[in-house]
Amino acid sequence: MRLIHVLIPAERRGPILGALDSKEIDYAVLETDERTSEEVMVEFPLPSDGVGDVMDALRDAGLEEDEYTVMGNAETASTPNMERLQNRYAGDFDPLTRKELRSKVRDMAHDRNSFVWMIFLSAIIATAGLLLDSPAIVVGSMVIAPMVGPVLTASAGAVTGDRRMLVDSIKLQALGLAVAVVSSLAFGYLLKSFSFVPQLQITALGQISSRVAPSLLTVAVGLAAGSASAFGVTTKGPTSLIGVMIAAALIPAAATTGIAVIWGFPVVAAGSLVLLLVSLVAINVAALVTLWYLGYRPNGFDRRVLAADGRRQAAILAVAVLAVAVVVAGAGFATYQQITYERTVNQQVSSVLDNPAYTNLTYVSTNTEYAFTGNWFSSETVTVTISRTSDREYPRLATRLQRRIDAATSQNPSVRVHFVDYAVANSTQVSLSGPRGEAIA
Repeated sequence: MRLIHVLIPAERRGPILGALDSKEIDYAVLETDERTSEEVMVEFPLPSDGVGDVMDALRDAGLEEDEYTVMGNAETASTPNMERLQNRYAGDFDPLTRKELRSKVRDMAHDRNSFVWMIFLSAIIATAGLLLDSPAIVVGSMVIAPMVGPVLTASAGAVTGDRRMLVDSIKLQALGLAVAVVSSLAFGYLLKSFSFVPQLQITALGQISSRVAPSLLTVAVGLAAGSASAFGVTTKGPTSLIGVMIAAALIPAAATTGIAVIWGFPVVAAGSLVLLLVSLVAINVAALVTLWYLGYRPNGFDRRVLAADGRRQAAILAVAVLAVAVVVAGAGFATYQQITYERTVNQQVSSVLDNPAYTNLTYVSTNTEYAFTGNWFSSETVTVTISRTSDREYPRLATRLQRRIDAATSQNPSVRVHFVDYAVANSTQVSLSGPRGEAIA
């Protein structure tokens, strides 16, 4: 429920009140004192999902965009037509107005000091959770990370033409991720230096191995998180849980980058950094596209934002756009190559295991480790996990997999096969007891 106050000039009183009457809105006109007799205050309650429709009607009737307007929450309202209005707008999805959207995202913004402090604590918790291989602790780090604020203010600033909000939000995102990486790096250095955590193979930790490089699923997570955040901020509900999803795509990847540097895994560090950048771009693009799809636009596309003032600003804008384009293109190309390679590996492993000789084997998963060779990253080790129901050995399986993968990808990775044994209970087998209680198979 919203309670709306609008201050209108007396000469536009008739058309605006007529628009309220046509919408069956119950309103009160508050006369001002003699010094401001040229203006009147109109107050009316309204169901939340009817705000956009009614405000559009008032603007069509002559209400200016920058007119004095206050929208507040109301617990309840008793007016002759309120029940009818609630029934009318009950099934409508009505996004927040531009003013409401800007107000809501501004309330989500943190001051720089508190933002940096919360990111620092979140990165410390994420680093501990990754090294302990604890999903619960990693999730805890996501809960306190305030990344949803600058993501949404950046998108809202872009679609409402608020250039200052857009630029400040982009800077805050970059600062937050830099703080997260540096914090995890420093914390990891302390842990390793004082032998709180020994020298370990960090890729053997499940929470780290899943964040060593971008993949189709991680890109999908970033796109979905960004779109959900934008859709959520346009509604009347909270966005705290959506913020956890955005942090899930960013904070653990930033912590993985710092851990990999300290423990001497430069390839993992580079891969997780690319994952971080790809996720950040995916989140922001998805949020912007979603808001654009929902109908938010700058006024007249705000030429002051789209066209820089002067040659100097135009040059700075062009360089910034070019730099972002290079980063996005490079990360996108690397992601595409990795996704294509892993898909080919999965197809070749499945093809080999389709052989009747491997009937008792079940393909579980594939883990690829990369190395830097020459001028680009290449696959170094492919670990194939397979489950089996017997202890039979398959000495030639790894060689066959390696040959098929090499032929299909033109790479020559080392292939390791990891068997997971399990027993299957046959429901037709029953246990009988002899005359003295001895078990009979």
